[in-house]
Amino acid sequence: MHTPSGRFQPSTRLCLSISDFHPKSFNPAWEVSTILIGLLSFMTSEEMTTGSISGTEAERKLLASRSRWWNSTGGGSSPKTIQGISGTNAKGAGNVKAGDGGTKFKGEWPEVDEENWKHMREARIDPKTGIPIPQPDANSCSPGADALRRRPVGSNGPLGVVMEGGQQAREVGQSWIGSHKMLLGLLALFGYAVLARLLGDGSAKK
Repeated sequence: MHTPSGRFQPSTRLCLSISDFHPKSFNPAWEVSTILIGLLSFMTSEEMTTGSISGTEAERKLLASRSRWWNSTGGGSSPKTIQGISGTNAKGAGNVKAGDGGTKFKGEWPEVDEENWKHMREARIDPKTGIPIPQPDANSCSPGADALRRRPVGSNGPLGVVMEGGQQAREVGQSWIGSHKMLLGLLALFGYAVLARLLGDGSAKK
């Protein structure tokens, strides 16, 4: 597996019954669909083996959303740029050292590669970082969009990228409450005062 998924370590041998770790357990009668179903069941489980990692659902979704970018740019190592979007001297999150720039992927799936670049142009995704670039003078529309635009710190291998991606995803749900604590406190105090006043008036009339 060459694309980060939050379940397998990229470019690492996998200890599975269908891999070359266990050549004696391989059954020639298995169809491709059988092998794919086996991989799918492992992807959705938490079983650990050589070459696997554990990631949360949010971490896996974040990595899945970056798959198009990763495949067609070789993890940000592609020299190809998008006018008005590509940054300068930017280093992608978790870049593949001396990556092939997506050459192998383009050679095997040229139509899909073309679709991926079209998606990156439309979504304004920087080919070097995989992070969406906002329109000039565009206001942020949601905490989720802000989280996707944040650049994870460092590039210390796939596990680091998974953990950083999960942290970004967790921050999305916490950011609004964290930045509005004062407002929520004042609303609670105001509600308490109104309720106390209403209850006080009711008992006075009796």
